[in-house]
Amino acid sequence: MEDKYLKFNTEKKNAEKKVIIGGIILAVGVIMTIGGQAAAPAIMVIGIIVALVGLIFFGIGFGAFSKVKKSFKTEVLTEMFKEAIPDVVYSPTQGLNQQEVYETDFLKRADRFHTEDKLSGSVDGVSFVSSDVKLEERHVQHTKNGTRVYYVVYFLGRVFKFDFNKEFVGSLHVLEAGSPRSKGFDKVKLESIEFNKKFKTYSTDDLTAFYILTPPIMEAITAIEKKHPGRISFSFRGDFMYFAINNNKDTFEVQMFRKIDESMIEEFKNDLLMIKDLIVTLKLNKNLFKK
Repeated sequence: MEDKYLKFNTEKKNAEKKVIIGGIILAVGVIMTIGGQAAAPAIMVIGIIVALVGLIFFGIGFGAFSKVKKSFKTEVLTEMFKEAIPDVVYSPTQGLNQQEVYETDFLKRADRFHTEDKLSGSVDGVSFVSSDVKLEERHVQHTKNGTRVYYVVYFLGRVFKFDFNKEFVGSLHVLEAGSPRSKGFDKVKLESIEFNKKFKTYSTDDLTAFYILTPPIMEAITAIEKKHPGRISFSFRGDFMYFAINNNKDTFEVQMFRKIDESMIEEFKNDLLMIKDLIVTLKLNKNLFKK
């Protein structure tokens, strides 16, 4: 496996060199352009040309790096994921669609929407699908110099959808922050004071909240929150349980200027095995949840 890593690290290093060279040339060109505005128009023209050359180098390097990331996912991660979860299907360029994400009923609609790194399959008979999700909100700022439009990321993490074959009435949300997007929910106080401090529980039917959130399940949700850094949210709707973790993390991504080694692979494995962790910790694979 180390030989396989060597191939990717070599290609990555070559791409990174082009990015660095391009960045340096670009910086020199910008400095010449700015200096030439006051000193000599000829220097400014040369500076613009130099900056364009740097920009081209930078773009070539970044494009090469993107190819390394893509091939690494296809050749290494796909095989690794299959070994960990035999029934998994990994689609790096695909993700949950907007309907699936907003079915969570706790994520508001985005002005910019992006998903990738889709995983689907089953563990112990429990079907799942998940992907990275990035949601951005459009902002408009009016100043004396004009209007500036910019986007702010309000969710960056993963969204999961699991089979939940325990029959219940209505819908239930367990949220660290925010509130349901739909109407008809009431806030519910549960028996656990500590749970109520950490999470806000909303339900369209109080009995459903007590029916699903038994003491063991509340303990399991608390354990998941402690184990996985980030802001977590659950919703139970229809035949499904939705889970999202807003951890400001782009999962399964090779990073520029960081060597591909076993520590990186271990991080990817841990991110993948969150699926098993959720299913086992929440006992989704037990008969309790079978129809």
